Amino acid sequence: MNHILIVDDKEENAYYLSALLTGHGFTVATARHGAEALVKARQHPPNMVISDLLMPVMDGYTLLRHWKADARLRQAPFIVYTATYTEPEDERLALNLGADAFILKPAEPEDFLARIRQVQALPAAVPAPSGTPGGNEKAVLEAYSQTLIRKLEEKTLQLEAANQALRADIESRQRVEDELRWKTALLEAQVDSALDGILVVDTQGKRILQNRKLGELWKFPPPVSDEPNDDALLHIAAQLTKNPESFLQRVAHLYAHPEAVGRDEIELLDGTILDRYSSPVRDQAGNHYGRIWTFRDLTEHRKLEAQYRQAQKMEAIGQLAGGVAHDFNNILAVILLQISLLKSEDSTRTQALEIVHEIEVAAEHAVNLTRQLLLFSRKQVLQPRDLDLNNVVTQLAKMLQRLVGEAVRLQFKCSPRLLLIHADAGMLDQILMNLAINSRDAMPHGGQLTIEATAVQIDEATAARTASARPGAFACLSVSDTGGGIPPEILPRIFEPFFTTKDVGKGTGLGLATVFGIVQQHQGWINVVSPPGRGTTFDIYLPLLVQPQDPMPAAPAPAVSFGGHETILLVEDDASVRAAMKTALSKLGYHILEAPNGLAAQAVWQQHRPAIQLLLTDLVMPEGVNGKVLAQQLLSEAPGLKVLYISGYSADTTGDDVPLEEGVNFLTKPFESQTLAQTVRHCLDQK
Repeated sequence: MNHILIVDDKEENAYYLSALLTGHGFTVATARHGAEALVKARQHPPNMVISDLLMPVMDGYTLLRHWKADARLRQAPFIVYTATYTEPEDERLALNLGADAFILKPAEPEDFLARIRQVQALPAAVPAPSGTPGGNEKAVLEAYSQTLIRKLEEKTLQLEAANQALRADIESRQRVEDELRWKTALLEAQVDSALDGILVVDTQGKRILQNRKLGELWKFPPPVSDEPNDDALLHIAAQLTKNPESFLQRVAHLYAHPEAVGRDEIELLDGTILDRYSSPVRDQAGNHYGRIWTFRDLTEHRKLEAQYRQAQKMEAIGQLAGGVAHDFNNILAVILLQISLLKSEDSTRTQALEIVHEIEVAAEHAVNLTRQLLLFSRKQVLQPRDLDLNNVVTQLAKMLQRLVGEAVRLQFKCSPRLLLIHADAGMLDQILMNLAINSRDAMPHGGQLTIEATAVQIDEATAARTASARPGAFACLSVSDTGGGIPPEILPRIFEPFFTTKDVGKGTGLGLATVFGIVQQHQGWINVVSPPGRGTTFDIYLPLLVQPQDPMPAAPAPAVSFGGHETILLVEDDASVRAAMKTALSKLGYHILEAPNGLAAQAVWQQHRPAIQLLLTDLVMPEGVNGKVLAQQLLSEAPGLKVLYISGYSADTTGDDVPLEEGVNFLTKPFESQTLAQTVRHCLDQK
């Protein structure tokens, strides 16, 4: 009774039962379906058969019928072990067909073995003469057919449910795949449209991904699927840099240290500056997958940084130059006033007058020098009016031709449209003359000088490439020569005051500094292009007017008589300048009350207010009360008071609320006594 035949189409089920029974002393044979079981049983009859019901070829019910109908086999107990036929009707059918036990899967090993031993202990059943248990074969067959139909229907429903689940799963997978494809396409588009060059390689150096920008920066070929290794790409890139050895050393170091992150700057042979960044790529589990390289073009950014630093440097130099010029103007004011007084003395001998004249000439040279410093520092008084830039260029044509000489061909190109700007005509003339002189000196053997006036529209992208530029409509004044150009190492310094490459005595170094200051005062900017050996072009951009502004009032004719008997409150913090002005005005008959600052002037005003008819005050003074504040305070008490401002700086230091006009209510230091007398008289005579 120890030989058992196991019939089950599931290999894992047969293996499990074989292992269980073998371990408890049974010998076991297996069959995959009923037909195979009958063959094996007839060849070697078992002491017991344990059979599943749902099997291919021949199911368990059919096997049971054949088993009980075979005289050699019917005595061996037949145990049904099923996980499919679990209804009471299924168990009744199996028992009616002669099954000795009906066990549902899965059963606990102890319970399963107990049932087997229980069946082994039962006496052998005597089959009915018809070979069918109970003798009612027709009823059994009907029950068998109904069971099969029911199971078939159940199986059909299960299959339909499984098919529905499968279809839903397929649709879900399709949606996931579609979404994955869409996200992949979006990611690829984003990577390809990135402004940085991107290269991804695996741990073996094989190229996985490369975007369009990388090819533009490095001129890399597009990826090829069958390339065994792309290390050669980085070697190609190294040859395009100014330091190939350093480039490859850095690459080798990062490949030798897979977890390292690297960032540095590299410069290509064409001057392009790239920010190089490299970091490891890991999967979700943290495993090292490869390395990503990104390259960002910093060339324009570095140019803008250099322009900004240069602008800051020029601003600082301008502040220094303005301060020096202001102090120097005070000294020159004393010298010129004293010279004027000395020349007016009848007792001055002829020889002394000649010496005085030489001093005056030297002082006037110094005045011109400080004026150029103030132009550079944007503290020189402007007298702007509406101008057509075409007319400015045309009117200066003859003078410029005489200035540059016959060896230089001068060509003018004016715009067909009106180029209306609000500017100081004299300062524009100075720009053209300074640039023409520089161009002439750059072409000692002759050449061509081209001056062109055009209208341009600056957009946001163009303005972003120059530190001082801004979007809008501008008139462009271009001055181009065919000289040798400006060396690259000198180009950043050309606008610095006193910087010159000319021989000693042949230049002050203030020509281009003056041009820079004038353009800044006119809210414009300058671009310089000078390829070595191919000439130089200065492009000057000035705001273009949409419509004319109100014309500047014409200065009144100077008064004939400069003297008078009025009382003047003179406020000047420089004692030497104050003393010289007092002497000059006193000689003309004026009564002078003086004060060294605004606070002292207020005290003098309170004592002599009814007599004072003119406030003659410096604009920039210490003690917290400047000329503008002082004038506002006194005018609030005496609206009819005349005010004349003086300064070594530009008139615009007072702000827009106090409009000043040179020679009318403002004097720029230094000035001669005659100019002082004329302006004082004119100011007093104003209605």
